[in-house]
Amino acid sequence: MELFFLLLLLVIMATALGSGYPVAFALPGSAIITVLLAAGAGYLFAGDSSAYFESGGPSQWLSAGVTNLRGVYWEPERDTLIAIPLFIFMGIMLQRSKIAEDLLVTMAQLFGPVPGGLGISVVVVGALLAATTGIVGATVVAMGLISLPAMMRNGYSNSLSSGIIAASGTLGQIIPPSIVLIILADQLSSAVDQAGQSRQELYKAVTGELVMPSEFAVVSTSAGDMFLGAMVPGLLLVGLYILFILAIALIRPKLAPAVHYGGKWDFKFAGQVFLAMTPPLALIIMVLGSIIAGVATVNQAGAIGAVGALIMAGYRLHPGGRLRYAPALMALVGLAVIAFTVSSFNTNIQNIQSAEDSFAVRLAGFGVALVIVSILWSGYRAYVTESALTGTMIETAKTTSLVFIILLGAAMLTAAFRAFGGEELVRHFLEGLPGGFWTRFAIVMAVIFILGFFLDFIEIAVVVVPIVAPILLADPEANVSAVWLGVMIGLNIQTSFLTPPFGFALFYLRGVASAAVRTIQIYQGVVAFIALQLVALVIVAVYPPLVNYLPARSSLTAETAPPPVNPALQFCVENYVAQEFETNGAAISAAIDRAGALDLSYLPEGLREDFEEGVEKARQAIPMMREIEDIKRRLAEGAVEYRPFHTVVRALERDARAIDAELADLRTRISRGFGDVPAQEARFARLEAEKAELLGRIPADWEAAEAAYGQITSADRRARGIYRRTVDQAYEPVVELRRIILAADALPPVGPMIDALAEDAPSMDRDTASDRFRDVERVVGEIAGAGDIRGLLSDARREIDDRSPDAERAAELLTEAKALLEAEIAWRSRAASDLAPALAEYDAAIRDTIGLRQQPRLPREQALFIASCNASHRDISLNF
Repeated sequence: MELFFLLLLLVIMATALGSGYPVAFALPGSAIITVLLAAGAGYLFAGDSSAYFESGGPSQWLSAGVTNLRGVYWEPERDTLIAIPLFIFMGIMLQRSKIAEDLLVTMAQLFGPVPGGLGISVVVVGALLAATTGIVGATVVAMGLISLPAMMRNGYSNSLSSGIIAASGTLGQIIPPSIVLIILADQLSSAVDQAGQSRQELYKAVTGELVMPSEFAVVSTSAGDMFLGAMVPGLLLVGLYILFILAIALIRPKLAPAVHYGGKWDFKFAGQVFLAMTPPLALIIMVLGSIIAGVATVNQAGAIGAVGALIMAGYRLHPGGRLRYAPALMALVGLAVIAFTVSSFNTNIQNIQSAEDSFAVRLAGFGVALVIVSILWSGYRAYVTESALTGTMIETAKTTSLVFIILLGAAMLTAAFRAFGGEELVRHFLEGLPGGFWTRFAIVMAVIFILGFFLDFIEIAVVVVPIVAPILLADPEANVSAVWLGVMIGLNIQTSFLTPPFGFALFYLRGVASAAVRTIQIYQGVVAFIALQLVALVIVAVYPPLVNYLPARSSLTAETAPPPVNPALQFCVENYVAQEFETNGAAISAAIDRAGALDLSYLPEGLREDFEEGVEKARQAIPMMREIEDIKRRLAEGAVEYRPFHTVVRALERDARAIDAELADLRTRISRGFGDVPAQEARFARLEAEKAELLGRIPADWEAAEAAYGQITSADRRARGIYRRTVDQAYEPVVELRRIILAADALPPVGPMIDALAEDAPSMDRDTASDRFRDVERVVGEIAGAGDIRGLLSDARREIDDRSPDAERAAELLTEAKALLEAEIAWRSRAASDLAPALAEYDAAIRDTIGLRQQPRLPREQALFIASCNASHRDISLNF
């Protein structure tokens, strides 16, 4: 019966959507109706309202839907949705202020003389508008009104013109900042949590270990990562469009002829080009650049975009005159003042300590005041001119409300879908497909592509993604990142705007195109561009670094980058070290030998032994890494024979676990007397027999194959663990010894302090001794390697502070501390001249290999290598 109600849910939803019922009500309405019908049927026919639910009852699933509704608004980790109205405002304001129109006209004049140049200019403008507006409707309408008549007048094919305009208008769905990417990032954040839990449970089930290594965790994403990940695929799509138009123009010039510019190529024209292109490009750089540089979050970048669009509208909507550009220039001056002040002074109000600090705060306040006045001035102009601000705010509110209401409805629908076992059904279907991850992925992409013929991108993103994304992300075979999956889905969803019968870009273009352009020509024109989008989809699928590299690079080179010791980085860190050992191993070994030959006889015994032990461990690092590389080769060779066994057995065990889950549910129902107990008992027996039959199909030599391969994986884990401990112990003494030697200059001033304590100690009372000694102890405690001196001072203080003070013993301890101090000064001074340069050279030789794990953050060269390494997906399925 669960399957019946699941089908009923989908039928009610499809009927409501097909009849034109608003999506915002069709999604939650179908969920609520189906849950209530299932509850009523269960009460009438089985005496239990929860009888026809996979688990739980109607109240739990309705409350789960309400919880999901609340989560859309109130979960702190989902605050990226705040960026949606900001980017919508930015796009609509740029469209209403005719910035987009200026860009289209200017680019058409600039590229027109090139074969197919008018079409290329539409693609370039579409990409620029995508990076500033992200609103498909506004872009397609603007380009349809301006470019389509010009292309028709200059002999362009109607179908080609229509295809170029419709396809270019959809670039806003994949080129950041994009509303689709923000929604996908929001949906994937929950999917990552579910996938991580599923992978943890799978690891525990197949290995018996309670804790899964963090390097096997699912890689999460954010809206900022999605923006970075989509940038290269978006540009790839633009490049494919341009190459296609150029090819058409060269092969069949009559379809896309060159258009010669009738005006003059003079400074006036150059000024027009500069004025039309520079502000939008500057806005793109400010919005995306602030995210990439880590200066701003996606929400803050959205606010930057909205304010920038408002300031641009302030001068574009103005009828003219001397003050036309005054607000924009004022904003530029204000930003320059703020940038200069922040980079040159300390502007923290709480830390004002001098007249210079006070001046810096006032100067920064002046810059902020200029920007605020500029925003208010531009806003007033947009308000009084053609009611642009009012219209933009109304359209922003409408569009944002539409997006959020659909998100809320989808949360209810997803809860109902899970209530009737839909998620498990989809999981079992996908996992049962032959061919592994890529077959499942291809099926999901095909379903999303087909749904694009009938559904809007928001419905696909919020209904399909929560169901399929956890299944795909949990699969350890491809071990894909969430940002790659999100961008792939985004590229696929983009086709929904072009695919008939409900491609919205087609409707927008049909609404503004002249009667001379037939609807069938519009449909014909987009076919080639749909094919190009699918080509881009295949390219990105085959080469994941196109998506993963920029987010990884941004993360690893940022100020907040994880340290090299982070477990998730170790595989790639060790790949880098192995490569360096292979290339520069002789030089590193020579540096280790030179360090081992240093004269350390005058160093304290503990430091000398630690350093010598560290040098010996450093000598072991290269052979250990060679052993790891050898085991890696053995793993690759053993996988050839082991993988077929593993694939078959894990599939059988997966099916057996699914039966176990059903058996547990039946066991509960039978024990509580729910439903037809004899029929359920018969089904219980059949399922047990089916499970036994499945497990009986496991090959007889599976255990031997698993044990043999397990020995190699155990050797790999053991070798890597020993290597990591060894290199850490090899590098720590170098750092510590250098730190102690460099602190030599801080020791001499401590001598007079100890002398003063020794002189005054006999006459000190307990309180005075406590204060005086603790002050000196604090100074000594901040000096590297002076712990023994501090310990003697503490012992002397306790002798005076004791209930039966012993001034004589305190004096002995102070004398001992003074002698130790003099010895420390002597050997450190000698080491500073004789040993420090050699230690610095040794540190430099091993820092980026043996000492890499101990660095506070990755050096740039290593960060770039590891970003490139992490950008490729690594199959980890044989560990499960």
